[in-house]
Amino acid sequence: MAKLISAMTKGGDVICYVIDSTDIVARAEQIHKTSSAVTAALGRLLTAASMMGARLKGEMDSINLQLRGDGPAGSFLAVGESTGNVRGYVQNPLVELPLNSKGKLDVAGVVGTDGFLYVVRDFGFGEPYIGSTPIVSGEIAEDITHYYATSEQTPTVCALGVLVNTDLTVINAGGFIIQLLPGASEDAIEKIEANVSRISPITELLSEGKSPEDMAGMLFEDFEYDILEQRTTEYHCDCSRERVERILISIGTDDLRQMAEEQPTTEVKCHFCPKVYEFSSEEVRRLADGAK
Repeated sequence: MAKLISAMTKGGDVICYVIDSTDIVARAEQIHKTSSAVTAALGRLLTAASMMGARLKGEMDSINLQLRGDGPAGSFLAVGESTGNVRGYVQNPLVELPLNSKGKLDVAGVVGTDGFLYVVRDFGFGEPYIGSTPIVSGEIAEDITHYYATSEQTPTVCALGVLVNTDLTVINAGGFIIQLLPGASEDAIEKIEANVSRISPITELLSEGKSPEDMAGMLFEDFEYDILEQRTTEYHCDCSRERVERILISIGTDDLRQMAEEQPTTEVKCHFCPKVYEFSSEEVRRLADGAK
């Protein structure tokens, strides 16, 4: 299970969310069989979605992060729930590129630098809130930071990291989101800027055995602060046969009848998990009758 914490300075100036998302990203790699660079990209987006989802209050609230860049991996999608649980999908999971100029996995290369980050908040009723900002780097953390600054006018720093083995398995993954709250003092701002500038990359800290609590302590050095919440999160898909039936019914009567005539069995594979739902031609005909 992944571990996610939230913490706030006692003065109410700054809040942060920190996660060790290693298990989440490892599960995503197992499901989608991603290349190393795509694992790093999807893992970063899932990590961000988990932290952003955990900020939501309602039990049915969720957040949907969509990266639609011009890179060869195509579109990325991560859905975070208010529990912090998350699921995700990438259009082309097997894209591999040479290391970038810094000798790192080329996340920006697979994502692309021309396109948009879409953030959809669904509160379980009414129309969802949709915000979008242009992709600024394709490295994802910078794009999340830019989204908060421009779309929500919230001074934010996001850091994300995924370390991948040569055999494509995930060594570690994690991240933090730290935000200034309304009325933050100049002294608090200066201290946070200094702390953020000194902190090592997430994957290095995790490799050293640092926990989310340890990282929160580094971010809040010289502050008194409280750990607000600790929770475990996971890669979790909530698909079901009933949901798939509703999707099939939405196709329409004529198309369903044609489907039943052309193939003895219809298979529907979930985008987010390995589950495959099979429907006999007779079951498809019954769904067609229900679609009237």
